[in-house]
Amino acid sequence: MSKTKPYIVAEMSGNHNGSLDRALQLVDAAADAGADAIKIQTYTADTLTVDVKHPRFQLSAGHELWGGEYLYDLYTRAHTPWDWHAPIFDRARERGIEAFSSPFDPTAVELLEKLGAPRYKIASSEITDLPLIRLCASTGKPIIISTGMATLKEITAAVDAARGAGATDITVLSCTASYPAPPESTNLRRIPVLAEALRLPIGLSDHTLGIGVPIAAVALGAVLIEKHVTLDRADGGVDSAFSLDPGELAALVVESERAWQALGTTEIGPTEAEKEGLRFRRSLYVVTDVKAGDPVTAQNVRSIRPTGGLEPDMMSIALGRVFSADAAKGTPLTWDLI
Repeated sequence: MSKTKPYIVAEMSGNHNGSLDRALQLVDAAADAGADAIKIQTYTADTLTVDVKHPRFQLSAGHELWGGEYLYDLYTRAHTPWDWHAPIFDRARERGIEAFSSPFDPTAVELLEKLGAPRYKIASSEITDLPLIRLCASTGKPIIISTGMATLKEITAAVDAARGAGATDITVLSCTASYPAPPESTNLRRIPVLAEALRLPIGLSDHTLGIGVPIAAVALGAVLIEKHVTLDRADGGVDSAFSLDPGELAALVVESERAWQALGTTEIGPTEAEKEGLRFRRSLYVVTDVKAGDPVTAQNVRSIRPTGGLEPDMMSIALGRVFSADAAKGTPLTWDLI
């Protein structure tokens, strides 16, 4: 079990809908909900792809959210302008939460270093960009690596690249890079498998609807939860369909910590919180006034709460014996009384 509650990251992505004011409102919403950090993405359409109208640069027509859209157009619509980064980072600092980003090329890392980014997130599609991982790791900042679509070999190569470039604080995120992601494709059971294989803290970058999946991930050991957030899904936006609204984010913060607290230990037996309850287990009691010499019957002795008398299973042995002394109703039945 992690010694600290899950670290909750609110992913802004393109849900600012092209408005800096909305971006700053998202920072406020994340802070108000109790998230630990707001994350953005540092790229332009030109740093991610080229403007070519060819099928290989086009999402399949059947894509649930962005079907038929060309990559360049999607990234133009979704990117966070670089001159917004400073105001977003400043607002996060004012509100007492971290702001960090996923860089997608060296110029993004250069910008983020100037802004004092506290950590770097490697997006799932960039896990095979080992030079980018090495560059981020060389800053000495903590590295978060998302693993959507990746094989264990690819994940290990990315981790080795980060370590080789000097990273000492690495968190790996289980992820299903589908937008939105079906719960049945999330495969949370791989969280402890990754933890065992990599000997690193494992979190979850989640694209399912709602908060049920990340809560379950905490029970399997996730130390970090990343979820996309929006002010209101009804407002639309690139990722709004699978993003949490502020109320849901607040619920995630509360319930993920509750799930973490509930993990406890592997010890089996009464807990400190149950000690009072032990007093109210059942035992054998005299339930009517009796005199010495009276027989023990099912009418004058019963199994009731609280404890203090013989165990209920002793009833068959006690029946038919006689009382050795007078006893009032409410007296625990003990061997010296019969």
